[in-house]
Amino acid sequence: MIIADKIFIYLEDIEHPIGRIVNLLITCLVLVSTGIFVAETYPLDPEMRSLIGKVDTIILSIFAIEYLLRFIAAPDKFKYLFSFYSLIDLMAILPVLTGITDVSFIRILRWFRILRLLRFIEGKALLGNLDREDSSIVTRILFTIFSIIFIYSGLIYQVEHPVNPKQFGTFFDAVYFAVVTMTTVGFGDITPTSQAGKVMTVLMILTGIALIPWQLGDLIKQVAKSANKVNAVCPKCYLSSHDLDASFCKRCGTKLN
Repeated sequence: MIIADKIFIYLEDIEHPIGRIVNLLITCLVLVSTGIFVAETYPLDPEMRSLIGKVDTIILSIFAIEYLLRFIAAPDKFKYLFSFYSLIDLMAILPVLTGITDVSFIRILRWFRILRLLRFIEGKALLGNLDREDSSIVTRILFTIFSIIFIYSGLIYQVEHPVNPKQFGTFFDAVYFAVVTMTTVGFGDITPTSQAGKVMTVLMILTGIALIPWQLGDLIKQVAKSANKVNAVCPKCYLSSHDLDASFCKRCGTKLN
């Protein structure tokens, strides 16, 4: 039980030093793995394709070990098996478990795990004049938008490339189609031909109408909110952004200089 508890802390607690390192390493592997998926959509010489194939196998094997460790450490194993992240992790390692390669695109869904790690930026001012709190929110919004576009691009490429390789020849073609579809621009120069591709396009449009404007609206409101603040650093909690007429810190109540 003690070993399982330690494994759980190292894999789930990103506030723990070791847990943070482990999760950052897993995030790097997720990025490399999705990069390999993207690279494989382009023409590569046999040696390079063989090399990245071996690297991909090693990474997926690590993912399989990670999945097993998470299962061992889970307090409620039945609940873990049917949890959102568990199902994504399981689908991501299917190529290793079954030898199937047509589902390799599912690994990009592991990007959802990266959203958890955005907590690392809390307390840091990363974006120009935005304060620490606003910087965290804006970064989360931007990353969510990028993740949605990236995941939809992988899905549409997977279903359209086998039947429509001229228009969906590379991953970038799918990214271009996803962006113009979800923003409802729809130039019409690239169109899906399969039923699965058409269904995916409908989902893209619905996502573009419902989610993208909402996220961008939050982004604009957050930037506008920051414009009405003044950089007055609290001497106690070091909060660096307050309303223009503030005399006391809104977080701890300390009188501002």
